[in-house]
Amino acid sequence: MDRAVLTDTVRSRWDNDVLTSLSELVSVPAISPAFDPDWARNGHLEAAVEHVRRWLVARELPGATVDVVRLEGRTPLLLLDLPAQPGTEEAGTALLYGHLDKQPPVGGWSEGLGPWTPVLRDGRLYGRGSADDGYAGYAAVTAIEGLLAAGGTHGRCVVLLETGEESGSPDLPAYLEHLSARLGAVTLVVCLDSGAADYERMWLTTSLRGLVQTQLTVRVLESGQHSGSASGVVPSSFRVIRQLLDRLEDSVTGQVRLPELHVEIPDERVLEAKEALAVFPGLLLSLFPLMPGMQPVTTDELELALNRTWRPTLSIIGADGLPVPDDAGNVLRPHTTLMLGFRLPPTADSDAALAAVRRALTTEVPYGAQVELGKVEAANGWNAPSLRPWLREALDTAGEQVFGAGWKATGEGGSIPFMGLLHEAYPAAQFVVTGALGADSNAHVPDESLHLDYARRITEAISYVLDAHARSGE
Repeated sequence: MDRAVLTDTVRSRWDNDVLTSLSELVSVPAISPAFDPDWARNGHLEAAVEHVRRWLVARELPGATVDVVRLEGRTPLLLLDLPAQPGTEEAGTALLYGHLDKQPPVGGWSEGLGPWTPVLRDGRLYGRGSADDGYAGYAAVTAIEGLLAAGGTHGRCVVLLETGEESGSPDLPAYLEHLSARLGAVTLVVCLDSGAADYERMWLTTSLRGLVQTQLTVRVLESGQHSGSASGVVPSSFRVIRQLLDRLEDSVTGQVRLPELHVEIPDERVLEAKEALAVFPGLLLSLFPLMPGMQPVTTDELELALNRTWRPTLSIIGADGLPVPDDAGNVLRPHTTLMLGFRLPPTADSDAALAAVRRALTTEVPYGAQVELGKVEAANGWNAPSLRPWLREALDTAGEQVFGAGWKATGEGGSIPFMGLLHEAYPAAQFVVTGALGADSNAHVPDESLHLDYARRITEAISYVLDAHARSGE
């Protein structure tokens, strides 16, 4: 491909077409269904789908069809289907994934910024869904337009944009089954919903952690009692829950005690972590705004990297039954509720992990206290297949031509359920999981923003990947 033409085309499309439409998409409060039970009636997910559908149709890609797929009672899915260029049919289907649903707005946005107010400032587009993950569909189509303008080619491409990713993609298995015949032989999956450790090179995500979540409630009384009367007679629910948590986690080291939640870390992933840290020393410590004087779990950066990507962790992500301090009276409370969030190694069996957690929390409970588990969720992680020569060469070329620096691979501590679902459905496919979510993109929190220049360059890199995929069947 003509590099200059590719760069000019991609940048022109971003500046003249993508940015306007993406900014308008930011203004749509398309909150994911887990956070908006009335999503169907509110219509914001449908509005986001319709907005992007119109933009896709206006691209007038030769032979492309654009459909909104709906299954009864499920969130809508937007699909662009572009036939293969002549002579590339043997390459199979490239499936390019993104999502249009968003995290809740949350408070605390900086002055002049807001979740539904698109703002261009210092080379960034601010607003909820700008980086996570509204840009993905635009980037995928612009990558195709760029490669065609630059003399490249592509196999069959399907752009799939769901509207439930931030809720764990609960509707996606049904859609994959519904669309299986239509999707055909998927040989490449491109996911633009992942992160970048810096903006100087392309970062490939090679693993994602799984998860187990459950709401743990411990009840000791039918109603609260005066603490001066009941304490020393009735054990506090908080003390019981502390003992149960000690079964799950070493409170000194943070190590999860349940063997079912651990796996052996592949040598290949350890090597990738070492190479990433060699390029970017201090990477992990730069990601988080630690309080002054606060120390990380360990000073060994490799151990931090493996903790974040291949070891299980427990976080207490919510609580109930505890009044705010200003409202706290001298009461021995009847119950304590905690929301437990486990991150699992990419290859751990989430069902086995959940069963182990359940046994630990419900067997021989101290004092015979009543334990309830609710809002249970389990999802497997994902470990990427080894790269085939054609894909590695394409990534090398993209790194040299677009970034002037070699690409690097790293694991991510979060989860993208879609990756595991696709890997199971298409075990022979190659995966390119990347994206423009830099450490300062603030996904899920106030001041979310998309680094526009990096998003443009990621778009160019995907053009090289799609061109190489088309030629891989030769």
